[in-house]
This record gives sequence, C-alpha cells and structure tokens, in this order.
Amino acid sequence: MKNKYSLVTVKSRYCDFLRRYDNRVSYNSNNKEIRPFVGVLFEINNVRYFAPLSSPKPKHLKMKNTIDFYKIDSGKLGAINFNNMIPIPDTEFTFIDTTKPCLTSTELKYQTLLKNQIYWLNRDGISLNSRAEQLYNDRKIIN
Repeated sequence: MKNKYSLVTVKSRYCDFLRRYDNRVSYNSNNKEIRPFVGVLFEINNVRYFAPLSSPKPKHLKMKNTIDFYKIDSGKLGAINFNNMIPIPDTEFTFIDTTKPCLTSTELKYQTLLKNQIYWLNRDGISLNSRAEQLYNDRKIIN
C-alpha cells in the first residue's frame, strides 16, 4: 500500500526543547520569512517522524542518493535529509496549506516548489518510507 505524505512545519519551541538533548536538531527561527522548517511526516512503529526538506541547490544535482539523503526529482526539487529526522508529537507541527492565495511572486514561487515536492514525494511513497525505516533501524542498533 502506498503512503500519502503531507508537508508540515515544526513549532520552534519543540526544536528548542529537543536541542536541549541533541545539539544536532536544526534551528527553526532565522531571517527566512517564508521558509519555515518544512518537512515530510513518516510513521515508523506507530511513531511520527519529521524529515526536513532542503530547497534545490546546484550541489544536489551532483550528489548521490544515500540511506540518509534523497534527491527529489534527481535534485531539481531539493532533497530530504533523513539524517535529521526527529520524532514529533501531533501537537508540535502544523500542516502546510499549498492552496492558500499568495500575496507576492516570491510566495507563489515557493508554494509552487512545495506543491512539486509533495507531488514527487507521494509518487515515490513506498521507497521513501522504507528508506526512513531502514535508517531508523540502522541507527537504533548503533545507539
């Protein structure tokens, strides 16, 4: 059965809380007005996980997919950073509405990127979930 993924943003206070225990948790507040900490939800063993997305960068086109890094549309639409997955309770994220009206051309461009990213992620749903689960299991053994 194919998974259906949703894009979400993580609440800043939750990232701050996790960072008290793991300094590798990304920061969620900076000068990026329309680029919040966006990622995709996965479920592994009945626990939800957030895997952050990266915007497209030229280096993504040359990089290879690995267990902890997945290029979306060969890197043209960015990537998923599985190595930065965090567990996330239902109270600590907000679903992204990619249908709301945009006020500026920059917002419209970003919204279009998000729509394209989620389209590609849902196309490859089974392998994405198995990749996240494999990384989870590999890291669980190490720790």
